[in-house]
Amino acid sequence: MRYNRGMTTTITRRRLGALETSALGLGCMSISWAYGPPAEATGTAAIHRAIDLGITFIDTAEIYGPLRNEEVVGAAIRDRRDQVQLATKWGFRFGDQNQRLGVDGSPANARRALDGSLKRLGVDYIDLWYQHRVDPAVPIEETVGAMAEAVAAGKVRCIGLSEASAATIRRAHAVHPITAVQSEYSLWTRDPERDVLPTLNELGIGFVPYSPLGRGFLTGTVDPKSLGDDDWRKTNPRFAGDNGEQNLHVVAIVREVAATHDATPAQVALAWVLSHGEHIVPIFGTTKPERVEENARAVNLTLTPSDRERLDAIAAQTSGDRYLPEMMTLLNG
Repeated sequence: MRYNRGMTTTITRRRLGALETSALGLGCMSISWAYGPPAEATGTAAIHRAIDLGITFIDTAEIYGPLRNEEVVGAAIRDRRDQVQLATKWGFRFGDQNQRLGVDGSPANARRALDGSLKRLGVDYIDLWYQHRVDPAVPIEETVGAMAEAVAAGKVRCIGLSEASAATIRRAHAVHPITAVQSEYSLWTRDPERDVLPTLNELGIGFVPYSPLGRGFLTGTVDPKSLGDDDWRKTNPRFAGDNGEQNLHVVAIVREVAATHDATPAQVALAWVLSHGEHIVPIFGTTKPERVEENARAVNLTLTPSDRERLDAIAAQTSGDRYLPEMMTLLNG
């Protein structure tokens, strides 16, 4: 049966460890940061539209802005807090001008970050609180111990890790149950399949893929040559120079699969991620309500074995690392 753009969308529910949430989540980073000028008005509208459609898993972080994104998200959900599963992240230290100075997984920084996040978000508790990047200078047991204290105090419901290795996940989970791990995962980034996903399956931990649309590249709506100087992607290895040109063939494959379902490339990319397990909840980013509506329809799209075979080949055909070298050092901690 061909995919019908106009059909009713029902966002199903999934479990991330101890947390039940929508099968899709909304990542709010680009509303304030990284992909060009802030878009707070349309971004707030996108958050509201997501919640109205049943996308209730809302993701932000202290570093986005920095700090500003939590304020925007907090204001957007103020009158609908009970409808939302709210996630935020911590793990960096900041200078006098809120500039990022480096990772800091110390218990003292955890307490500082949590108090700040609660205040900016305007909430009494956070549903899912992640360590954004693992600090190699602080034993994960100390970091998770501090996060567990926040759970005991009622300030946090569940805790998670972002871009952690399988070994770190096991050590962390032994201290306090880890509800979810967030890492980049998409048609062109499949690193978690090697060790992380099998570990999560074994331990009953949920998985939250970020950038499931390849930072917009896989939607076919981003021209690498037209990115502005204030767009972080301009220097990303997969968008820049020859890599950006070579990776256009990846979008062509996604477009061809989408055409057979009367779907969009974004819907195909999200459907592919969703198909990898009921414990997986991808978070897509956008600042536009109409994109929220488009992406939500991915839950209605079922890929065929032939589709999967074509799409599975994309990662091996992608040119460029997913981050610059200095950021790659913060991965798989």
